Amino acid sequence: MASRIKRAERRVGQAGTLLVAAVALASGAGAPLLAQAKGDWQGYGRDESHARHSPLTEITPVNVAKLRQVWTYHMRPAGTTGETIPMPDSVPAKFRTGFSASEATPLVVKGIMYLATPYKRVVALDAATGAERWVFQLPGNDQPSTRGVAYWPGGKGTGARIVFGTRSGKLIALDAATGQPAAGFGTAGAVDMKTPEVMNGTRAPLGMSSPPAIYRDVIITGSRVQEMPVKGAAGDVRGWDARTGKLLWTFHTIPQPGEPNFGTWEGDSWQKRSGTNVWTFVLVDDKRGIAYLPVGAPTFDRWGGDRKGQNLYGNSIVAVEAATGKYLWHFQTVHHDIWDVDLPSATLIEVRRGGRTIPAIAVMNKTATMFILDRVTGKPLYDVREVPVPTDTDIPGEQPWPTQPMPATPPPLARLSYAATDLVEGPPALRAACEKLVADLTVAPSKPFQPLRADSAVNFFPGSLGGVDWGGGAFDPKSGLYVVNVNNLASPQQLAQQPDGSWGMKAGYAYFQDKETGLPCQKGPWGELVAVNVDTGAVAWRKVLGTNDDPAFGANGVISAGGPITTASGLTFIGATRDATIRAFETKSGALLWSAPLPASNYGTPMTYQAADGRQMVAAVATGGFAFQPATSDQVVAFAVR
Repeated sequence: MASRIKRAERRVGQAGTLLVAAVALASGAGAPLLAQAKGDWQGYGRDESHARHSPLTEITPVNVAKLRQVWTYHMRPAGTTGETIPMPDSVPAKFRTGFSASEATPLVVKGIMYLATPYKRVVALDAATGAERWVFQLPGNDQPSTRGVAYWPGGKGTGARIVFGTRSGKLIALDAATGQPAAGFGTAGAVDMKTPEVMNGTRAPLGMSSPPAIYRDVIITGSRVQEMPVKGAAGDVRGWDARTGKLLWTFHTIPQPGEPNFGTWEGDSWQKRSGTNVWTFVLVDDKRGIAYLPVGAPTFDRWGGDRKGQNLYGNSIVAVEAATGKYLWHFQTVHHDIWDVDLPSATLIEVRRGGRTIPAIAVMNKTATMFILDRVTGKPLYDVREVPVPTDTDIPGEQPWPTQPMPATPPPLARLSYAATDLVEGPPALRAACEKLVADLTVAPSKPFQPLRADSAVNFFPGSLGGVDWGGGAFDPKSGLYVVNVNNLASPQQLAQQPDGSWGMKAGYAYFQDKETGLPCQKGPWGELVAVNVDTGAVAWRKVLGTNDDPAFGANGVISAGGPITTASGLTFIGATRDATIRAFETKSGALLWSAPLPASNYGTPMTYQAADGRQMVAAVATGGFAFQPATSDQVVAFAVR
C-alpha cells in the first residue's frame, strides 16, 4: 500500500507542476509584491518564506562582541499587576508571578516596531528608542495571537494595515499609522472566523496562536483548535480579502467527498473531526503564487483507533494556489499520527545542484526529521524511503501504519529511541529522581515510532516539545546552511480507556525530566544547535546550546523553545534557551562569538533591523513562561554596537 501511495503522490506532483504554471500565468507572477526595504523585518520570519534571514551586515563576526543593550520596553501596562488572563486554580503558585508569557517576534517596517503583547494589547514603537507610538486595547478578555502580527502594505487608496488573529477567533485589521480599527474591514475592523462551515455545529474553541500569512491582497489564516475531544472545529485554512475581510476561499485540511485525496479515513471518521490544523505559519512563494500549509496532527493525536487509515492531510505539507486555495500537491511526513509530532517547521530554501538553483522547501515534524522537497512539484530532492516501523500495541482496534517516510539524508537531527541503559548518570539526587519517575510512570524503552500502550508508558523521543517546534530554522542562502535548534526530551505516554470507550492519556502530559530541576532523565546532549548543508544533505556542524546551572552537565546544553535567525554578515542569533541568554554564533562554523543575559528567556525568535538613525539592532521579547518555567518579565530588549 505504501508503494501505491508513493506513486500516487508522484502523479500529484506532476499535475501540480502544470497547475503552478497556470496560476503563475494567470496572476502575472514576477517580482514579489511584498518586497521590503533591506533594513526591515516585515514578518515573523522576516518575509513569507520564513527563512529568517536578514541582508544586513553592520553587525559582523568581528564587532558582534561590542553589542550592548540600548533600550527596553515594558509590555505590561503601567500600574497593573497580575496576569491579564485569569489562571485556573490548578496552576501551581510558582507560575502566578504577575507576568504573562509571550512567544512573539516583533515586526519593524519603516522605522516602526509592531508587537502583540500578552496583555490584551497591540503596540507600535519607535524602533530606534522603544518609545510608544500607539496602543490598541482589545475589548473584553480577548488576547492577540501569541506569536505576533502580520503587515499588509496596502495599495490602491488603502493604507498599510496590521493584521492578527485572537484567542477568541476574531481576525482584526488596524490602520498601521494610527492603530485604529481599519475602515471597511469586517465590522469595525474585525471579522468573526467562527463561521458555521468550520464550527461543525459545535461551540468548540477556535482561535489563532500564530500570525496570518500575506499574499498580495489575501490574508491567509490557519487556526488553533482543541487537542481533544475528537469532534470540534475544523482545522481548515482560509483566505480573506485584505481590504474588506470577505472570505475568499477555504481549503479543507481533511478532504471532503469529491476533492483530491478523499478516502484516507475509514468510514465516516473524517466527519466533524478537529485537529489537522495549521497552528504555526503558512508560507508563501509570492513569485509563483503558491502557499504552503504545514498541517498538524488530527484529534485525538495519541489514539487513532477511531480514524483508521493514512489520515490526509494530517502531518503534511500541502501546496495550494495562494489566490484561490486550489490544491496543487502534498507530502505527508507521518502516516496516521498517534504521537503528536505535528508539522511545526517549514522554510523556503534554495538548493544548488549541478550548476542550477532549485527552489525548495525544508519541512520537519517534531522528530526533527528533515525532508527537503522541490517546492514546485513536491518531489523529494533526496531519496525518501518507506521504512518498516513497530506496530505492536495492546490498544484494541488501533492499527498503526506499518511504514513511515524517512529521508536517506540528512539524518534525523534528534534522538529517536530510548533504552534503559540511556538513563542519566551523575549527581545521586537526579539519578534517584529519574529512577522514581521510571517506576512511577512504568516507563518503557522505545524505538522510532513505537505505538503507545496501556500497560506501560512508551518513552517516545522526541516528545511533544520536539525535536523541533514552532521556532523552526533559519536559512543562510550564501552558505547553503540551514540552522535549527533541537531538543532531546521524551514524553512518557500511556493510554487508558475513557468512560465513552475512547482512549486518552492515563497520567496526562508528562516529560522525561526531574520536575524540580527541569533536567532531562537521559544521557546528553539535551539541547543542540545544528547546521545542515542543504546542497549536500550533510550535517555541517552541531554544538550544544545553552548552559546548565549544574556544572556536571555543562556539556549537555539545555531545552529550548523558539528559533534562530541568520544575517548576511555570517551570524546566527538565538535566544530560545531556558537559561535566559541571547547568543551569536558564526554561521559557517558554529563558533560562539557573543552572549548576553536577558531579563527572562526569549521563547519567540529574535529579529534584526535597521533603525531610522542607521544602526542595525537586534531585538528579542524576553518573558520566560515556557519550557516548564514561569513568566518572570514583560520586557522587549534591543541591542546595537553603537
